[in-house]
Amino acid sequence: QVQLVESGGGSVQAGGSLRLSCAASGYTYPPNCVGWFRQTPGKEREGLALIFTYGGNTYYPDSVKGRFTISQDNARNRFYLQMNNVEPEDAAMYYCAADRSPERLCQARLLTAEYLYWGQGTQVTVSS
Repeated sequence: QVQLVESGGGSVQAGGSLRLSCAASGYTYPPNCVGWFRQTPGKEREGLALIFTYGGNTYYPDSVKGRFTISQDNARNRFYLQMNNVEPEDAAMYYCAADRSPERLCQARLLTAEYLYWGQGTQVTVSS
């Protein structure tokens, strides 16, 4: 089992920055990948970024490249999503999720939001 708890959400002004945090626990061996997702009412969950915990390689879908950065702190079992130049369209519930799949499946499942373990989410609102 992998438990995930997000934090760091809140209100941010358009153009500003925000860093979301995900605390992971409950495992002896880390999951192979951790991803960040977001969802707004009436829309499907969208994959934003993933990091492979063994090695630290990252992947971003073309739709979000440039403004979001995923990182990890192995010593603290924490994963972060740095959001820069925030736009009103970034307002959403943000989730971190983890999976034990091989690299290719982690990447594919980021796009379909099919990771195995999920946190409860943290809300981000954007003021203009």
